[in-house]
Amino acid sequence: MARKIGSRYTAHQILGRGSAGTVWLGDGPDGPVAVKLLREDLASDEELVGRFVQERTALLGLEHPNVVSVRDLVVDGNDLALVMDLVRGTDLRSRLDRDRRLAPEAAVAIVADVAEGLAAAHAAGIVHRDVKPENILLDMRGPLGPGGSHRALLTDFGVAKLIDTPKRTRATKIIGTPDYLAPEIVEGLPPRASVDIYALATVLYELLAGFTPFGGGHPGAVLRRHVTETVAPLPGIPDELWQLVVQCLAKAPASRLRASEVAARLREQLPTLAGMPPLDVGEPDAEVSGQTADAGSDGTAGRGDRGEPAGPDRAAGRARRGSVPLVPGAKPDSNRDTHTSMRVPAPDELAGGAHGTARVPRAAGAPRPGSARNRAVTRRRRITLGAAAVAVAAAVGIGAWAATSDDTPDTPPQDTKNSSPVTP
Repeated sequence: MARKIGSRYTAHQILGRGSAGTVWLGDGPDGPVAVKLLREDLASDEELVGRFVQERTALLGLEHPNVVSVRDLVVDGNDLALVMDLVRGTDLRSRLDRDRRLAPEAAVAIVADVAEGLAAAHAAGIVHRDVKPENILLDMRGPLGPGGSHRALLTDFGVAKLIDTPKRTRATKIIGTPDYLAPEIVEGLPPRASVDIYALATVLYELLAGFTPFGGGHPGAVLRRHVTETVAPLPGIPDELWQLVVQCLAKAPASRLRASEVAARLREQLPTLAGMPPLDVGEPDAEVSGQTADAGSDGTAGRGDRGEPAGPDRAAGRARRGSVPLVPGAKPDSNRDTHTSMRVPAPDELAGGAHGTARVPRAAGAPRPGSARNRAVTRRRRITLGAAAVAVAAAVGIGAWAATSDDTPDTPPQDTKNSSPVTP
């Protein structure tokens, strides 16, 4: 059923739902648009509406080929909406759900596109704050790029900042998606442009590996890993590309590259990646600190897909992260919050985590610890070792008997009962 959005736009059908609101396919004076209608409780928050209006100029002025442009901001009664360009394609999360991981050339081309969009945003003084595959759209209508990649566009600029009001979050809350949060946000520092670089490097790692470097288990465990653990290496990628990933995932914000530098260095590496197949690595174990990768106490889902088989069955069974697709045909959003609000860990809690390398990927084909296959392998190994131990013991016994039989002189046994000690 059609509904009016302000005086200039008409929404016709729902494209997707998320924690912040609902995205509609609509029409405006200049043709088809995507209308992101924020939740009614957000629209009734006067402080948020004021912030929304203040951000209008900055958001409307952000135009770049790799950014989904905001055409208008509508405040009308209970309606609070962003009117954006309609992208005919899919989001990067859907691509990952289908393919699990991408060839390095395609992954680098996509991330280079996003980095160029971020560079334009940062130059305009705008920090995205929620860079992740759900907020990266792939334009299926344009020509293919390196590795068969589609042009990537970053969307949802300003949404995290709009929702993150002092009244709504206070100083003890975190706004963002746990797997992609920079350590300085976990520690309660204000977000700068470097948090987008950290999140983008996490996306690149995920495109290459099929999983994020610090994800898995309860959201609190994920946050702790961002602060206390170093990224586990990925076998099979060129050293120059790996060094870029490591630098952009540095704990110190000042050590990370700028968005324009990331884009330039990734473009330089594209020729060396041509024809390289996707990496062949196994995902780390899902069980972290005794927690199963299920859901947190605040209702946010963790990574529940560790160790599952690749392919359509795996894609169909995993829970999608909170996303608000702006494209026709996208699947409905899961119940995971796009902007997860959670308590900032205390310093002693952060210090209590394991210091070292984060969840090292298993070798391809290796059984997941705790799985039935792993238990069977362990049981066979124990049986083999036990049999070997018995064989060794038997061999030693036979050898000792043989040695005794060969070396003892053939003399009759002495009667020790009536014998007396020999005296000089």
